[in-house]
Amino acid sequence: MSRTVRISGKIPAQPGPREAKVGSATDLELGADSVIPGAGPAGRPGERATVRLREAGPDEPARYAPEWLELREPADAAARSHDLLDPLRIRLANLPGKAGLVIHDLGCGTGSMGRWLAPHLDGPQHWVLHDRDPYLLHFAAVASPRVAADGSRVTVETRRGDVARLTPDGLAGASLVTASALLDVLTREEIETLAAACTGAGCPALLTLSVAGRVELTASDPMDEEIAEAFNAHQRRDGLLGPDSVTVACEAFSERGATVRVNPSPWRLGPGEAALTAQWLRGWVGAAVEQRPELQVRAERYLRDRLEACAAGELHVTVHHSDLLALSRPMGGAS
Repeated sequence: MSRTVRISGKIPAQPGPREAKVGSATDLELGADSVIPGAGPAGRPGERATVRLREAGPDEPARYAPEWLELREPADAAARSHDLLDPLRIRLANLPGKAGLVIHDLGCGTGSMGRWLAPHLDGPQHWVLHDRDPYLLHFAAVASPRVAADGSRVTVETRRGDVARLTPDGLAGASLVTASALLDVLTREEIETLAAACTGAGCPALLTLSVAGRVELTASDPMDEEIAEAFNAHQRRDGLLGPDSVTVACEAFSERGATVRVNPSPWRLGPGEAALTAQWLRGWVGAAVEQRPELQVRAERYLRDRLEACAAGELHVTVHHSDLLALSRPMGGAS
């Protein structure tokens, strides 16, 4: 069931993170209060902070805070692979019988994918924004782009969605499916469902910023690799794929006849991205400690040193991601 959003009144308030200065004692806590929701482990034992689009109880809290999505949006935009846009444009230009593009954005969050991609595509566009969080859907609708690259109109509607139930019928008439930072919080079954829905509907998929499991910090520290391995293990808990997701997605789309391309899309964080780097560090180390509690004491020292270097403008971080473009065989005989 879809609805067109009419914007009126104020956006409902979201709880923000506890404020703290970099280098303070609060920063060194590995609990949820020192991490913006979505940047690291969730607050209640046994919970993960993910953007999983599954049915949940009405009282379940939002998994991602708008503050975290806003903080990472510039780094996301700078990281996404522009080299995948030309083959995507060619495919979209050859779609049969299309007066405009219909783009489904899965796990849209606050709509950053649309703000990045819509200005790179020509022609009228209608974006269908999917998320299970009504607050984020509201933000996405308010801040959606209004014009395409050639000045054509961009419109938007929102749907509360469950990626595990996505079907080809649900994508009927779609020109493109997009998602950002989604694949790595899905299970193998859910990626199979996504690939089956896209290929069954004959529409391409642009799936960006999936974690690759590799991080580089300058200068290096002996604990870097240990924290990274624990973090990757944390991402694979409960059947989620984490850094294995792109490989699984490539197989799932290829097995269904799609042509798949994968390009790197790393975050490159330096002194100009200190706020994002500090939040990412807290979440990265916090997840590692949640996975391996025996790291706690040494991780606190490690995090303290890293945050001090970040505050001093001395830390550079590369967080590797991958962008995937799957060009399914289109319906209607287009090439």
